[in-house]
Amino acid sequence: MKAKFIFITGGVVSGLGKGITAASLGRLLKQRGLKVAAQKLDPYMNVDPGTMSPFQHGEVFVTDDGAETDLDLGHYERFIDEDLTRFSNLTSGKVYWNVLNRERTGGYLGETVQVIPHITGEIINFIYDGAKKSDADVLITEIGGTTGDIESQPFLEAIRQISLTQGRENCLFIHVTLVPYLRGSNEHKSKPTQHSVKELRSMGISPDIIIARADEPLDDGIKAKISLFCNVKPDCVIENLTLPCLYEAPLMLHDRGLDEVVCRELNLQTAQPNLSEWKNMITKINERHKEVVIAIVGKYVKLHDAYLSIIESLNHAGFDTCSKVKIKWIDSQELKKENASDMLNGIHGMIVPGGFGDRGIDGKIIASNYARTNNIPYLGICLGMQIAVIEYARNVCGLEDAHSTEIKEGCAHPVIDLMEDQVEVTKKGGTMRLGAYPCKTKTGSKLQSLYGKELISERHRHRYEFNNKYREIITENGMAICGTSPDDHLVEAVEIPGHTFYIGVQYHPEFKSRPNKPHPLFLGLVSSALELTNKD
Repeated sequence: MKAKFIFITGGVVSGLGKGITAASLGRLLKQRGLKVAAQKLDPYMNVDPGTMSPFQHGEVFVTDDGAETDLDLGHYERFIDEDLTRFSNLTSGKVYWNVLNRERTGGYLGETVQVIPHITGEIINFIYDGAKKSDADVLITEIGGTTGDIESQPFLEAIRQISLTQGRENCLFIHVTLVPYLRGSNEHKSKPTQHSVKELRSMGISPDIIIARADEPLDDGIKAKISLFCNVKPDCVIENLTLPCLYEAPLMLHDRGLDEVVCRELNLQTAQPNLSEWKNMITKINERHKEVVIAIVGKYVKLHDAYLSIIESLNHAGFDTCSKVKIKWIDSQELKKENASDMLNGIHGMIVPGGFGDRGIDGKIIASNYARTNNIPYLGICLGMQIAVIEYARNVCGLEDAHSTEIKEGCAHPVIDLMEDQVEVTKKGGTMRLGAYPCKTKTGSKLQSLYGKELISERHRHRYEFNNKYREIITENGMAICGTSPDDHLVEAVEIPGHTFYIGVQYHPEFKSRPNKPHPLFLGLVSSALELTNKD
């Protein structure tokens, strides 16, 4: 079957939920028996988000094959339940990087290199590669930013050209716009949508479907007006309301006919979607009757998108345990020994997530000590595992100057040190240990009991690792190494036997959690935290 292409654009303002719309549609089409792949094309000039501050961009989502990508790919994976690849995220920076490198090596045979056809050609080839590599029946491609942005124009021109080449019967344009509600006059306004569609048409693209993002239900009159003035069929104006839970979006969009319209417009012959599992999950979400408080101790706590996959992974564990996970955000820069009891009071579990740099490190060490000494369930992720090792080395093993050479070069006891294959690395972008690697869990460990198997695969994003010179003293003093690389050379996970739940992992389990299949580490943390609530 020849791949069909769906392009999702946005207008008026950013943050309207193009990613959730793309992810929801992907799920609906998958439940109809189609093989679905997804892409995000970002207009910024960074080659990838790997070197961007979380304050600028939120979390960096890592794929199995080691691509550092936009956080929307996390939504795609969680909704569609398909592992994405480096062919799922493209930036303007990467496009120009590829084109200019090819020009420097004579790849264009002396041609004058221009935005059209060379930049647009690079984008088109990437989209086609995404469809080919995934062997998808349908490829959903989201264009970042909003229509009218200067930096988005090459991407819009590229998808216009694809529709010309592939034919409109194989391409569908979905435009997500804001339909504001003016409380002064108690009415919705369609003019922002009309202007956005006009802007899109000036680029040679006429949307087939308009997703009308609104906080209040749209009446038939406003939908008919959008249909008339934007030149789309009446049933192709799809209302997308703000929901209490983002995982309700596929069901809402299905009820409003989105997947039915998409299949009709693309002439896709499919069965009706089987949404029983998803509906059962939503029922469980709505019937949660317990509550548990988990602290996230980090330095980006004022920007929750920096920990988006961790938040969602906690929610997934909550769905499975019929509990609402309430997150207590702890700024590690403000956490001191003298205020730790007050700031961490009332929590039932703790996560110290990944991160880079020395800011807030002392507070994270204090937090891990608090969890260890007060028998509070603890999950350390990446840097959080390293923090657990540093704290244990200092306060149990008596290595007072134990630290990471990332934070304190020349410390007396570098229990965390730069990986051997990172020593000669000077470039920062895309050079860490990235992507999926196998991990061998230790027989009899809590880690193995949670996973239920010896060999696992998890995604990584780090340069520093447990220093093998300190294995003996750490383990002799009671901390167990419960996960290693298959050759036993790299320490991948540690735990404290006898503690309610105290595990640190060098990898990022949050990238593999799904709403209907919670990751075992998050499920284990929340389950242990719930046991603590029963003792309150």
